Amino acid sequence: MDDKVLRNLSYGLFVLTANDDGKDNGCICNTAIQAAGGEIPIITVAVNKANLTCEMISKTKKLTVSILSEDASFDTFKHFGFQSGRDVDKFASFTDCKKVANGTMAITKGTNGYISAYVKEEIDLGTHMLFIAMMTDGEVFSSVPSATYAYYFEHIKPKPEAVGKTPDGQTVWRCKICGYEYVGEEIPEDFVCPLCKHPASDFEKVMK
Repeated sequence: MDDKVLRNLSYGLFVLTANDDGKDNGCICNTAIQAAGGEIPIITVAVNKANLTCEMISKTKKLTVSILSEDASFDTFKHFGFQSGRDVDKFASFTDCKKVANGTMAITKGTNGYISAYVKEEIDLGTHMLFIAMMTDGEVFSSVPSATYAYYFEHIKPKPEAVGKTPDGQTVWRCKICGYEYVGEEIPEDFVCPLCKHPASDFEKVMK
């Protein structure tokens, strides 16, 4: 089986936010979709269970998906994707946001809108939790097209510079998603990127 075919699926990019007992948090995700229409639309969102945001949503049953647009900066991805809410308060000095009706934050810069929802069901997928949620609120901010995964890699994410080997001759492996570097001749098959939580299969050996 060649699981690289999964990379041909089309994905959007989002900031998923939650609020628990007055604490706001958010993370980058690429798995939010409309699952059903009708009088009350239903969305699904899959989140890595290691993320604090996942725990907060599971507890409060409330979430907001801010839809990243093509004018989003790489700083937004770094801010919400390359650090953990367990270590930092991501909203302590972040001002490009507003509190919405369900008590969570919507990101207002580099986004073209937001969707808030109430979780009706969650399904444990092993590494991820799938939330099935009913839309409760939403707003359009702009007509700028939504950023896709492909657009992010081509136009937003900085192109990495090759680093080859370390001064003591060790091989460098770089995460193709976030740029995190692992040093070692071989990367363990069960290695998970500490920043973006992607597996070893998303690392590539850096060559000069």
